[in-house]
Amino acid sequence: MTDIDAFRDDDGDENATAVKEPTLFYGSADEFVRERLRYMYARRVGPGNASFRWAARWWDYPEALARIDALWRAWEHLRLDGATGSSTWWIEHADHHMPILMSPEGPFAKSEDKNNAGEPLPYEAPPVELFPDMRKN
Repeated sequence: MTDIDAFRDDDGDENATAVKEPTLFYGSADEFVRERLRYMYARRVGPGNASFRWAARWWDYPEALARIDALWRAWEHLRLDGATGSSTWWIEHADHHMPILMSPEGPFAKSEDKNNAGEPLPYEAPPVELFPDMRKN
């Protein structure tokens, strides 16, 4: 190797370790809701005078779909930060989106779905084709 070769960006070192892209923990926003989010927010939801609203068919509401997709993607990214990732996700993402989603004036305002205090948020499985597993792509 000549001296100039030492300064190349594309070093040909066969022993160099390739950086592996992290894999997703959850394969879709639906899996994130089904397996994690609905258990993290075990608040009583319902119609009428209930303080919080939620729809088991959350994926039928465009605003909710967009916000939950953003929550999932942010969680996937921030889970890799072992120092402050979890706190950052709560403060900058969940604490912003969830009060809007669960507000009596939010996207689920007319939802009649309910649960009891301490139970996970209501959930109904979406059509399979709506949420392909992104780990397989």
